[in-house]
Amino acid sequence: MKPPKAKKMEYIIEKHNDKRIDYYYWLKERDSKDVLDYLKKENEYAEYVLKDSQKTRNKIYKELRSKIKESYSTALTKYKDYFYYAEYLKGKEHPVYYRKNVKSGKTEKILDVNFIARKKEFCHVTSLKVSPDQNLLAYAADFVGRRFYTIYLKDLKTGKTMEEKIENVTHNFVWGADSKTIYYVKQDLETLRWDSLFSYEIGNKNAKEIYREKDETFSVEISKSNTERYLFLNIASTLHNEVRYLDLFQKEVEFKIFKPRETELEYSVEDGEYVFYVLHNKNAKNFKLSYVAKNLDFSKIENWKDLIGHKDDVLIENFEVFKNRLVVQERKNGVVMFKVLNRDNGDIKYIDFKDEAYSASFGENLEYETDYFRYYYESMVIPPTVYDYSFKTGDSLLVKRKEVPNYDPSLYETKRLWVDSRDGTKIPVSVVYKKDKKDKVYVYGYGSYGYPLDADFNSSIFPLVDRGFVYAVAHVRGGSELGRKWYEDGRQLKKKNTFYDFIDVSESLKKTYSTTGIVVAEGGSAGGLLMGAIANMSEDLYTAIIAEVPFVDCLTTMLDPTIPLTTSEYDEWGNPDIKEYYDYIKSYSPYDNVEKKCYPNMLVTSGYYDSQVQYWEPAKWVAKLREYNTCRDRLIILKTDMRSGHGGKTGRYEYLKELAFKYSFVLKVADIKD
Repeated sequence: MKPPKAKKMEYIIEKHNDKRIDYYYWLKERDSKDVLDYLKKENEYAEYVLKDSQKTRNKIYKELRSKIKESYSTALTKYKDYFYYAEYLKGKEHPVYYRKNVKSGKTEKILDVNFIARKKEFCHVTSLKVSPDQNLLAYAADFVGRRFYTIYLKDLKTGKTMEEKIENVTHNFVWGADSKTIYYVKQDLETLRWDSLFSYEIGNKNAKEIYREKDETFSVEISKSNTERYLFLNIASTLHNEVRYLDLFQKEVEFKIFKPRETELEYSVEDGEYVFYVLHNKNAKNFKLSYVAKNLDFSKIENWKDLIGHKDDVLIENFEVFKNRLVVQERKNGVVMFKVLNRDNGDIKYIDFKDEAYSASFGENLEYETDYFRYYYESMVIPPTVYDYSFKTGDSLLVKRKEVPNYDPSLYETKRLWVDSRDGTKIPVSVVYKKDKKDKVYVYGYGSYGYPLDADFNSSIFPLVDRGFVYAVAHVRGGSELGRKWYEDGRQLKKKNTFYDFIDVSESLKKTYSTTGIVVAEGGSAGGLLMGAIANMSEDLYTAIIAEVPFVDCLTTMLDPTIPLTTSEYDEWGNPDIKEYYDYIKSYSPYDNVEKKCYPNMLVTSGYYDSQVQYWEPAKWVAKLREYNTCRDRLIILKTDMRSGHGGKTGRYEYLKELAFKYSFVLKVADIKD
């Protein structure tokens, strides 16, 4: 069976006196017969070329499933009168949610997602939130994958789902203090930008628009303070924002501006009863934490008093406010630290982590008055673990560690490496491998939006690791692992640093570990752009490249403000309406830089209902790669999930089938006999 050959139709795109011809632009015609037929043929071809790997795929699927504990429950999380938790049952794709009365111990089922998902090909349920009076449950469900949700309401006293529902909204919502008002964010139906805030009063069935953001580079998000007194409306672009607040204990429903938006000023606010705490970057590239008394003018930064000052080598990422403590999440040398500050006397303690590379993050802390702070901890060899840190004793109490069947951590080793990039910058790299077998390399990267990759536990990588792959996470510039400058050095007119870092890390790992010469790279979304760039820049280095929902037609997309989420991305990539940015984006855009050369084996995935990266980007890219590839023995395949969006399939077993397909592709093209 020959690979599908997409028809060519000339389409001219002209900007800044530069003319580009896009022969595969027609693939944007969503739902047209030609597009659907082409994607179907691509899927059939993908299955055909891996037909001889079916036994390997089945074997890997069994290995992946063997590391999932079929039946287990999550840690109990306290909120007022109940402990909340989820339970996964053998053979079931989705969780069942319960709550247990703190005093009586009585347990009740509050939501069975398996029941909701029955007879549906896609089901994503998220944002479960109980009303302050604990009588109602609200949750968001998406049955398509386009990230348009419906908010459903369930009466926990009767156990019945109410007829009232809020349709075509985001999953971002909060309860009002009266337990009958829901504040929710709605997106634009075309651009998908989160642009407006509404309130909905249960019983009256009326929705009221409270705020609409007109600037297309900004989006809105709603949250509630830990004290449950305030709502915070965050109106944000990539590099600056504005916070508005609402006192839920006052009758007047009016969001007031905390500090008007200011170019390159980023800040967030939390309630501390008698003060507001503000995390911000005013004269502080890596952020500082300040406080302001509630009787002062918040809009004047001179009224913000420093609590934790700025440091060049420490990035303040987040913070939580409790009755008697503040917990601050800091990042130094690429890893997270927790600083615990006593609000009464100013004493500071750190929660220490001894591992070289790990992942630590805030857990579910739903109560303001508590003696404990919950956090999550894991490493590349330690499964996800829940701890409660005692404010009184300073001890971390083990609450629950995820059980991983058929896994022996003593067989594996993890390290933090530092690799020199071509400009002399040292790039942190986290690796895990089997102690007695390491002769191939598998590198994962992202490097965008300041999003840091941590050395977390991923049981799904062990079919690769057990076959001799050194699995590496490259913490390249464009993330924020080493502070804000790490992000700034990998965005806009410095974006190519991200690509150079990844290539240099790959070459170093190949020399250090890959005695077989096999190197595989993987990245998704903006990390898929990274994959597209390295395919053009260093095609001889990689045995195979896995590009998942890749943002590869970035120049054409960024020139079209009608495409979802484009205008809000200008601060990340640059606005191509400005020639300097146009030229720079064009110089690395994967689709625009495909040329006649011998490309590596490539697996490209897409979701037809993807709202983040539209399906046509990977489809166009694959068509062009096939046209220009000079090595006909290389496999370049496109696999489009016609029933999902950006995140792929839902369900804990269905997802494993995608992984098994991906790994069987890797083993096939790397000629690894299983």
